[in-house]
Amino acid sequence: MRFRDRVDAGQQLAARLASEFKGRDDVLLFALPRGGAVLGAEVSKALGRPFDLIVTRKIGAPGNDEYALGALAETGETVWNNPAERDSYAKAKIDKIVSDETKEAQRRIEKYRNSRPLPDMTGKTAVIVDDGIATGATMKAAVLAAKHQHAKRIIIAVPHGAKDTIAAMRADGIEVTALVEPDWYGSVGGFYEAFGQVEDEEVLQLMKKYGVRG
Repeated sequence: MRFRDRVDAGQQLAARLASEFKGRDDVLLFALPRGGAVLGAEVSKALGRPFDLIVTRKIGAPGNDEYALGALAETGETVWNNPAERDSYAKAKIDKIVSDETKEAQRRIEKYRNSRPLPDMTGKTAVIVDDGIATGATMKAAVLAAKHQHAKRIIIAVPHGAKDTIAAMRADGIEVTALVEPDWYGSVGGFYEAFGQVEDEEVLQLMKKYGVRG
């Protein structure tokens, strides 16, 4: 199954989520920038709830930043896909990448949320949306951020994700809603007919129209 674009995927995901979460005051809706913000806006419209952003950053391998070793959350937590693999690289190189990604996470918090901190999620259900799950590192980091903010329940919602990754996340007790869970999963973009880069300005416009105020 392929989606036309992120809007199409967001609309289909929203239809799945609406039956359980539409109009509920105990639900907080989040998206991962930048691509997830497009889906977050579509889900926001369907649920009648504004969306907010949880900022995470992939930690790429030295010399190959597309290959994810792990991810970090804006609340300080770090997730590693394989600690032994991480340790096969020079620590100084890993530390530099983590430092750079931490700075980029802070830049996004300042730009997208005007430095506003994540809300207290005590007693709330956090629904976290993204445009797909490959290794799952960035989404696991988002889950840790929601736990850090004391969310009562956390649901990951994506249009598609790698079957083995989603199975492992569920085995760890993470709730996942996915429209498609293929056995073979090359990349997130491979499940879209159009998968252009989402820029800062688009995120800001979506937040202005559908996002949390303040």
